[in-house]
Amino acid sequence: MTIKIIMDTDPGIDDAAALTMAINDPKLDLKLITTVAGNVTVDKTTINAQKIVRFFNADILVAAGAEQPLFKDFEDAARIHGASGMPGYEFPTDLPRPLNKTAVEALHDEIMASSDPVTLVPTGSYTNIALLFSEYPEVKSHIDRIVAMGGALGKGNMTSAAEFNVFTDPDAAAIVYKSGVPIVMVGLDITMKALLTHESIEELPKISETGKMLHDIIVNDGDNSDDGIAMHDVNTIFYLLHPEAIKTEDMWIDVVTDGPAIGETVGDIRGAYHNGKTNAKVSTDIDAVAFNKWFLEEVRAIKN
Repeated sequence: MTIKIIMDTDPGIDDAAALTMAINDPKLDLKLITTVAGNVTVDKTTINAQKIVRFFNADILVAAGAEQPLFKDFEDAARIHGASGMPGYEFPTDLPRPLNKTAVEALHDEIMASSDPVTLVPTGSYTNIALLFSEYPEVKSHIDRIVAMGGALGKGNMTSAAEFNVFTDPDAAAIVYKSGVPIVMVGLDITMKALLTHESIEELPKISETGKMLHDIIVNDGDNSDDGIAMHDVNTIFYLLHPEAIKTEDMWIDVVTDGPAIGETVGDIRGAYHNGKTNAKVSTDIDAVAFNKWFLEEVRAIKN
């Protein structure tokens, strides 16, 4: 049985890898891709999503979304992902046209038309999802869960407190966490543990053209260390397919929307402040060896 998903994304190198897995794994049914400003501007993230769709000749529509956060000034991550957001590989240029509707409209229409509840997978800022919930609250009961890359219980990667996706639009993140829709937080607590090792990265171009494409963009990722490169967004897909490899804890998450800790996701770890209530499953540990093995297996299974 396949899992129906919609990806809301800001490609971005690790987003492109996550899209690669979502498009090609037969256990996932990717119904729609919506884009948002994040790693780079939304015109670029939309083009990058279309490049991945075109690379695999996939029959999946792309809808462009929010150009900026709800209230906060926009800050991109071009220093990590390059000016284009996805450098290093020459993609086809005959790209499909995006949908002639906004991301919010496309999300609403796809969710309400589905015979089964869908899973939303945001891997950029949550602006489109927050706008969707604000404009069309009826969609909430048609969503199975949200598996969202973002947040951290400790050290951030944008500031000392905040992870990038939540920092980009903390007001949107606050709306999503208060929505009542079940949420799995896939944050830095696991994505910085499950680095794609340099050995795994060097194996990719030996596998296929897909492996070469992924290798060529991943090696341009500025989020690099001696131990490997963080494939943050890919962890959402790994969770969907292999939840047994990721430890989660139920807790309440609050989002800081102003001040020096803006964008911080504060977990009520002791259950002391919300009368025992929780609003998220928070990922706290991961089998990094299994993640690397799975990543290479996914690429080997792609016939491209």
